[in-house]
Amino acid sequence: MLRVPPSVGLERIFLTSVNTMAEDTPGSSKVKHIVTCFLLQKSRILLLKRSQQVGTFKGRWAAVSGYIESDAACQSLVEIEEETGFSPADVVLLKKGLPIEVDDPQNGVRWIIHPYLYKVITHKPVCIDWEHIEFRWIAPQRLRFFETVPGLAEALSEVLTE
Repeated sequence: MLRVPPSVGLERIFLTSVNTMAEDTPGSSKVKHIVTCFLLQKSRILLLKRSQQVGTFKGRWAAVSGYIESDAACQSLVEIEEETGFSPADVVLLKKGLPIEVDDPQNGVRWIIHPYLYKVITHKPVCIDWEHIEFRWIAPQRLRFFETVPGLAEALSEVLTE
């Protein structure tokens, strides 16, 4: 398990990270790398409903996610803090899955999803930001009942299976 000690601030993480963004290939879909972080607490995962202020997939359910601007593992912790209020000390990495490719012809993008599974080890409440309007803790098998962003079920399967 990877755990970032409280003494390691996000600023220090960024100073040691590398850029992992892929170049777009002329004449094809843009390639965008994103992290998707599933937060697990009491055998339930956190789903977040995307607001009308985000660029894509408005009103759809997602896990914590964001564009990779630095190292994917570091970016996952940044996104968790921004979107839920949980600090790196509030979560423990359980698994990093293999990247999943999802073609999105509507937006002209090929998403490369880097999935992560974290266990929440705090009793703090979720504090969502402007990117979301609602959140729910659900049993993983109930994901199929939600209108989600593309590739979410596959990303969850990548980190929940052995």
